[in-house]
Amino acid sequence: MNNTIKVELSSPEETRPEFNPGRAPIKLGIDVHQQFYVVAMQEGGSTPKPAQRFAKQAFLAWAAKLPPQGQQVHAVYEACGFGFGLQRQLSALGIHCYVVCPQKLDEQNKRVKTDGLDAKALCLKLDRFVEGNRAALALVRVPTETEEQKRALHRQREQLVKARKQLEAQGRSLMVNHGLEPVKNWWKRSTFARLELPGWMEQLLERTQPILLALQEQIQALTVELQAAAAPGQPRGLGALTSVIIEREVGNWERFSNRRQVASYTGLCPGEYSSGVTRYQGCITKHGNPRLRAALVELAWRLVRFQPNYQPVLKWRQTLAIRRPGYWSGAQKSHCRASPSVGR
Repeated sequence: MNNTIKVELSSPEETRPEFNPGRAPIKLGIDVHQQFYVVAMQEGGSTPKPAQRFAKQAFLAWAAKLPPQGQQVHAVYEACGFGFGLQRQLSALGIHCYVVCPQKLDEQNKRVKTDGLDAKALCLKLDRFVEGNRAALALVRVPTETEEQKRALHRQREQLVKARKQLEAQGRSLMVNHGLEPVKNWWKRSTFARLELPGWMEQLLERTQPILLALQEQIQALTVELQAAAAPGQPRGLGALTSVIIEREVGNWERFSNRRQVASYTGLCPGEYSSGVTRYQGCITKHGNPRLRAALVELAWRLVRFQPNYQPVLKWRQTLAIRRPGYWSGAQKSHCRASPSVGR
């Protein structure tokens, strides 16, 4: 009688035996939640084991025992709002931990999603990645703790600006809803003192105005602190605040090997849909760092305004003029003496 053992392979790259006389690498796919982790483990090229649910500290204690058991231990989880603390903790235990972009893990479109299935899908992708398929995972660069602390400053400023805009818009909306002309910056002391409003509406806005004034005070303090951190001698039109945001969002320029990687990280490269002899390039992909992209777009328009004689601006003047009719006549009159040295 011929007994045949059927082995389910997790990786299509190569055929691997079920039994490995050496210590097989261990792979962990982790579905991260605030209170617990769901983990699928694979040893060597075997089928991943059923997913297990761990409390945070219990998982770290369990993971600490894995390195002596296997040749290497690899782990992966999706980037989320819980930051990179787990990656640093696992790295300290000697585990190669990767953080990847959030993605659709139901590749077969079965429309069935559970924590266990997500952990298993991540584990199988990690297996292909470890075996040499570097396209299996879309890795996220893990910043250092110093880089995170620095960029938290301008991100807090961004959140405060957003909160101020929302409260200001709510006040203008209240005026419009009751037939009054909306007033820009109505919350500023001099403007608010001149408002002619019904008593009940003025009472409502008086509750919001101190909050807006406090927000503006904090925003101004953060702006001054960030501008003070900018390198001296910034080109005309760049701006001290913008230069700090760009530098801190990028973190380490040495990680880019070519200009295509820089464009991909900013999301400012064109999208493409091509098939056969048809090639279509559309708007930018917006796949990358949104804060960096916003700062660069703002910087580009300031460059157009403050340095209209800069060579790339002259090259694209006709295209830019089409998109903003009448802009160039005013820009040339106001900034005809601007220096063309930015970016060179």
